Amino acid sequence: MARRARTPNTALAALMRAGGIGNAQLARKVNVVGAELGVTLHYDKTSVSHWLNGSVPRAEAQPAVAEALSRLLDRPVTSAEAGLSGRPEPVASPDVVAGVMDLGRADMDPSRRAVLGAGLYSAALAVPAFEDVSGRTETASAGRTVRIGMGEVETVTTMTEKIADILDSLGGGHARPMAAAFLVNTVGPYLRAGGTEAAQRAMRAAASDLVYLTGWMAMYEREHGLGQRYYVKALKLAGAAEDHVTYCRTLRGMALQASNLGYGPKALELADSAADAAPAAGPRLVAFLRGQQAHGAAMVKDRRQAFTRLRETEEALSRADGHNDHIGGYDRCAYEFHVSHVLWELGDRGESIKALRRSNRHRPDGERQGRVHATGLLATRLMEMRHVEEACGEWSRFLDDYAGISSARGDEHFATLRSGLRPYATLPLVRELSGRAQEVARLKAA
Repeated sequence: MARRARTPNTALAALMRAGGIGNAQLARKVNVVGAELGVTLHYDKTSVSHWLNGSVPRAEAQPAVAEALSRLLDRPVTSAEAGLSGRPEPVASPDVVAGVMDLGRADMDPSRRAVLGAGLYSAALAVPAFEDVSGRTETASAGRTVRIGMGEVETVTTMTEKIADILDSLGGGHARPMAAAFLVNTVGPYLRAGGTEAAQRAMRAAASDLVYLTGWMAMYEREHGLGQRYYVKALKLAGAAEDHVTYCRTLRGMALQASNLGYGPKALELADSAADAAPAAGPRLVAFLRGQQAHGAAMVKDRRQAFTRLRETEEALSRADGHNDHIGGYDRCAYEFHVSHVLWELGDRGESIKALRRSNRHRPDGERQGRVHATGLLATRLMEMRHVEEACGEWSRFLDDYAGISSARGDEHFATLRSGLRPYATLPLVRELSGRAQEVARLKAA
């Protein structure tokens, strides 16, 4: 029986031609993206030649190919657009509430969380502008019997604050499942309920805060693709509520996520977009946004802009009142943390360490998760500078908090601690700290 000839992939060829992308270049990028996704790939230029001739990458590799093309072309590219899949891709529901419900339902299901969390972060994601989502929601109004008022809005606001408290004290590993369940079981029905226009708009604003916080937790747990999806839902809900504050805070969260992943230009772009969308913001939110702009500018080595933004951050913070938002607030601790990042990116390591220490001194006692990250970062940077004794002191303080928290970012710092101590294993101080780390690891595994 004659073998059917493959049909050349003209769609992929056109994309590569438009971007001037070579076969080897695409293969390398696909392998890098695959590693981020948790898939080990070993493609080379010959593999890409096969794709161009009509063969199809295996299913688990197709998202990596699409994302690699997106990054190389600097715009979103789907597997279908690249001619890589004969199966139609799922289309997102036009109903923002249904989208939030679907995401939360999957996130609260233990059997699906591993798959959901493996979703890939997209540096080329198109972010909806505020004017494109403002006042828009497509929930059906027919047949609703439940009505909401400001009491239900207060319930969502209070629960969001409680979840934030649990996040700070016990970590995202405990707090996020609660947030997902609350989204599905309570917030979703509230969003579909009847009520006055004022009550419905206030509910969308409260829900967007919770969705933003859930995305923040997913990001903190290093599930970046999932965090990005929550963030986009939060943007759309904030737009439907005409809530500029949460829209801008969410964009700033997306900027932080991009900076954590090393995408300097994207981090600055998102931070600038957040600032541009909030022309009439209060001084605390201005400080919040300018600080992130400073970090993004430092990542692209724009020293002048970075320090200008830091001055604007400090000036705005000095004008802020005594009230700091429970969700996504900004204070002296956060400011010094931004100063530390800017100085580190621009090569002033000694002053960066001083700023990070100042940040830790200003951190509220109850923010254990934030302290775990900040102390772990401080210890890591001290170790990079070969200040071993100071680093061990910070690692010891890190272990004080880490032992009682569930945090993937804390786990990452703990792994850095153990690997970073090995070259100094003969030092008595290091031996003592290593023994304590082993005991913490044993308790965590129990």
